[in-house]
Amino acid sequence: QMQLVESGGGLVQAGGSLRLSCAASGRIGSIGAMGWYRQTPGKQRELVATITSGGSTNYADSVKGRFTISRDNAKNTVYLQMNSLKPEDTAVYFCKAEEEHIGSTWDYWGQGTQVTVSS
Repeated sequence: QMQLVESGGGLVQAGGSLRLSCAASGRIGSIGAMGWYRQTPGKQRELVATITSGGSTNYADSVKGRFTISRDNAKNTVYLQMNSLKPEDTAVYFCKAEEEHIGSTWDYWGQGTQVTVSS
């Protein structure tokens, strides 16, 4: 079974930057899309950005122009470069990977990493 481990979260002032990483380990099959989601207390988890195995990306409107998602397929790792951070970006950020199987995909999630942006 695949495991995902995130790193890179922390406390930063508004306008600052952070880079999140998420590495897959364990029994890794064929990984399709990978992505980052975030969640704040009392709210549903929301999409931040996704990237396909071919490199096509998709972003939430709230982060377009500030965040960049990328991946290293050889390292089974996905990154999220976050610039011009705002207090409203404060959340627990989760990594997700889709493992492709015949006729289905299996979703794996990381444990989450806290990002706190102070004003």
